[in-house]
Amino acid sequence: MKVIHGLRYFKPLKKKPVVALGIFDGLHRGHQRIINNLLREAKRFKTKSLIITFFPHPQGEESLYSLSHRLELLKKMGVDLCLIIRFNQTLQKVPAAEFIRDVLVSKIRPITIFVGRNFTFGRNAEGNWRTLRDYSKKSYFKLRVVDVLTYRGIPVSSSYIRSLIRKGDFSRASRLLGRPVSIVGKVIKGNQFARALGYPTANIEPEQDIIPPFGVYKIKARVAGGCFPGICYIGDRPTIKNKKIAKAKPNIEIHIFDFKDNIYSHRIQIEFTRKLRDQKKFNSLTALFDQIKNDIHLCGQ
Repeated sequence: MKVIHGLRYFKPLKKKPVVALGIFDGLHRGHQRIINNLLREAKRFKTKSLIITFFPHPQGEESLYSLSHRLELLKKMGVDLCLIIRFNQTLQKVPAAEFIRDVLVSKIRPITIFVGRNFTFGRNAEGNWRTLRDYSKKSYFKLRVVDVLTYRGIPVSSSYIRSLIRKGDFSRASRLLGRPVSIVGKVIKGNQFARALGYPTANIEPEQDIIPPFGVYKIKARVAGGCFPGICYIGDRPTIKNKKIAKAKPNIEIHIFDFKDNIYSHRIQIEFTRKLRDQKKFNSLTALFDQIKNDIHLCGQ
């Protein structure tokens, strides 16, 4: 998949593309429905499929997935091109009609545009599928509006999935995502405390904003070309907390079972299988050590 960072770098294609517009944060099952329609239409017209997305999030929402994670998933789905338009103060003031005329019609020149029924764009989010429909009637392009997917009567949306992950409802969030709840991040150096206890951990700096609540989890770690079972802790280390070194963000640490490779600076994906317990403050390091052994035993190790 070719990624184009910025509208000024986009060159009109020889053959008009099929386009899907959206943020696609999380690339959940509703987004997948839009993109699958996009791919089928592009195949039918024997032309390129083009995703147009915006970064950062126009509504300032915390990210379910980082931009790089979204791009990886779009590539796996088979999308040909992705144009990333930076959402800044200038774009924020552009009227919806002007965006359609100057960007979509004049520069992108799509055969068909796909949007979700709840998609909005333009100054003050004034544009929606109806605005696009008015231009499609002028034969500039065909418009395909994809209905919002529902789950047990609730619209599937990134904001709903954010709320599920925040409260630890992985089962429902995974169903709506179409894949396990996960964190993608970089392995960074820690304070080596867990290693001193005999359980070396990898400390993770997450790419995305939304992470599960404090606690201990059974996981799968995708790193170094493999998928390995392990355990993950998310929290603020209440038993060994140093008030002088308080962190604004929670610690994310994983212990990968029977794994000895050096993965510092590697990019890693942590998939959450189930929660083992909440975070707890222990009266001693011995009690903490015993609990860690029990947590690992609960993971089947």
